[in-house]
Amino acid sequence: MEPTLEQEMVACPLMPSSLLLPRKVLLATFALAPAALALTLGCKGPHGGAPAGNRSISAQAPPLPPDASPQVIAGAASYQKYCALCHGIDARGYAADNAPSLVSPTFLESASDHFLTRSIREGRQGTAMAGYAKPFGGPLDDRQIGEIIAYLRSQGPAPLQLPPHRSSGNAARGQEVYDRSCVPCHGTQAQRGFAVQIWHPNFLAAASDEFLHHAITLGRPGTAMPAFIGTLSPGEIDDLLALLKSWGGASLPRPAIQPLEIPKGPVVINPGGAMPKFTLRENRYVPAEQVKKALDAKNRLVIIDARATSDWHQAHIPGAISVPYYGFSRLDDVPNDDKTWVLAYCACPHHASGVVVDELRRRGYKHTAIIDEGILEWQRRKYPIEGEPLPAASGSTPKVPPRLAPLLPHP
Repeated sequence: MEPTLEQEMVACPLMPSSLLLPRKVLLATFALAPAALALTLGCKGPHGGAPAGNRSISAQAPPLPPDASPQVIAGAASYQKYCALCHGIDARGYAADNAPSLVSPTFLESASDHFLTRSIREGRQGTAMAGYAKPFGGPLDDRQIGEIIAYLRSQGPAPLQLPPHRSSGNAARGQEVYDRSCVPCHGTQAQRGFAVQIWHPNFLAAASDEFLHHAITLGRPGTAMPAFIGTLSPGEIDDLLALLKSWGGASLPRPAIQPLEIPKGPVVINPGGAMPKFTLRENRYVPAEQVKKALDAKNRLVIIDARATSDWHQAHIPGAISVPYYGFSRLDDVPNDDKTWVLAYCACPHHASGVVVDELRRRGYKHTAIIDEGILEWQRRKYPIEGEPLPAASGSTPKVPPRLAPLLPHP
């Protein structure tokens, strides 16, 4: 039986989120995805050119097959709205904060739905990966999370039934292997690297021994993660697994939110204060130190947290309002005058906040800037935080070493 037109209506990622289009129209629209999605995501550099990440707007969203299910089509729309900013329009990663590829074959064939669901639902506190589940204040319900997973699955191999693997290695020896082979990319609990923070509690709580073993032995083709089979012995890989599992445990708690709406409250900080004087870098970035001084001086400011609202609930700069990069309705409450600076921050540290600042400037706001280092550096400096401190490794994300840069996907 042919579906009705109403059943065929799905959200279009190239248009406002409220717009629904017939499925056949949406499939045809995806042929125009590269340019349109770049505009939708606000992927502009400091002067309106290419985005500031490693990838450019020439990256293309892979075309959906003609027989794509409604679930996959809906997942593509949600992916482009919420995920592409960091993981790339094509899901090959490295668009912001070195967010990893989600379509590397060895990842898709080994990542269980449980792993993917937990990663999207809970996020990774202290990183740029927010928790997107509605119970935590995020925008996605379980159905939408399942749709995103279905879309990612459509981009690569089907999951494998991985053979059981239980490490009998030695964690102390594994530390030696980790220091030698893993620290340059993945960093440590004290100093972050540019690759996935594999020591993060939420990652380890969701990752099975089999998933970790598969990743270490076969790597991530198309990224800087090599296959260690033949480089590390089976015993060394088991030792490394023993170390990783010794770091594991429960996910970091994320507060449940009631009600789920974006929180309301005062918009302007110190409304009776004087306008601060900022010196911007590239006419776009204000150092965190200057912002801290302005707050101490009781200057008049608006500070916007551009992360998912779940992260705002977890911790934010005092007085900051939540305006997530994927929804601008709260900007209508922000004053546009000659005595108010409007600043935005995120954890990327520039991408989500850059989308919000670009939107403010498009609306004609004259005094706007990105808090340069983002909230993780703000916390590292022990500046005031409202909420639970983030379990962040110190330092900003290191740049990819030149010798590894050619191994990362590029358009």
